[in-house]
Amino acid sequence: MDTGQNQPKIATDRQAAWGLLTEFTQSESLRKHALAVEACMRAYARQHGEDEEKWGVVGLIHDFDYEKYPSLDDHPMRGSEILEQRGWPEEIRRAILSHADHTGVTRQSRLEHALFACDELAGFITAVALVKPGKSLAEVDARSVRKKMKDKAFARSVNREDITKGAQELGVELEQHIAFCIEAMKGIAGELGLDGSKAAVSN
Repeated sequence: MDTGQNQPKIATDRQAAWGLLTEFTQSESLRKHALAVEACMRAYARQHGEDEEKWGVVGLIHDFDYEKYPSLDDHPMRGSEILEQRGWPEEIRRAILSHADHTGVTRQSRLEHALFACDELAGFITAVALVKPGKSLAEVDARSVRKKMKDKAFARSVNREDITKGAQELGVELEQHIAFCIEAMKGIAGELGLDGSKAAVSN
């Protein structure tokens, strides 16, 4: 099958990644989650001197198939199949498969550990910001996130164990990891709708 001459470049092509995400994901909240994870991944790539575009792309598309294939039987395996059909590199596909424990793909590279560490946490940080009076990341710090993690009724769908395990696998202290991701997400607070403008509109 002809996958096109430009396909090998796709690993660092953010435009192609965004196109893929928006093709499969219509939900605004899921798109914002993808952007949040991308921001965290890019920040960690910069910190470790890794390929920022590649890490960002992995963060952006890690859940691209979730809206269409939300069951554990399908996600993220269906997504990996689609990526393979379209000529995406194995390194990208493997990282995405490894962010879900039920796939049986063990996390080995720093890229894979970072994706797992940032995924659930980015969602949880967003949830914490949305219950703040100003609905802003500026009101969120590591301590408030840790406090909310202890509240089992809050953001019940977020796996606290995965957040803790993610930091351990990445080799960073949990509070430091939380603070790092908050700062990364602040850089795109406007795109995430977490810059306080929502609260200003509702008041």
